[in-house]
Amino acid sequence: MNLPEGKDKFLQSWGAFGSSWGVNRTMAQIHALLMIAPQALSADDIMEELKISRGNANMNLRALIDWGLVFKELKAGERKEFFVAEKDMWKVVKNIIIQRKKKELEPMLKVLDELSSVEGNDPEAEEFVRMIKEIKLFSSKADSTLDTLVKADSNWFVGTFMKMIK
Repeated sequence: MNLPEGKDKFLQSWGAFGSSWGVNRTMAQIHALLMIAPQALSADDIMEELKISRGNANMNLRALIDWGLVFKELKAGERKEFFVAEKDMWKVVKNIIIQRKKKELEPMLKVLDELSSVEGNDPEAEEFVRMIKEIKLFSSKADSTLDTLVKADSNWFVGTFMKMIK
């Protein structure tokens, strides 16, 4: 496989993978392109490489900046904005975890808090409350575990992970 083929396969695969962590395909492809770029790229460079519109590029770049996965880089004498991706994979994973928690887990925990106050003395209500409490307990433990992971440094995580798989 030559470099253009490998690059294209990576962009397509990362784009498909992006839907697993809660972003659209184009956002993930822009992220992938910036991760493998040896230098900062302009919105025009991104549009040309991925064959996307300016609006699509700008909207997804703003989202990537909000996620902490992409940063603006200013170049002296240039009017264009340039963009670079976070290339430290530990930071990338942590930022994705933070955003996923904010978008998915935290709202679910709020709903589970509300649902655990459902009243009723019949078997159906009791089973409902029991199940909601069980889901809430599991979700709270997941939230706590993710908080620990986000606060940890990569050396601790890798060491712990290696112990687990031995």
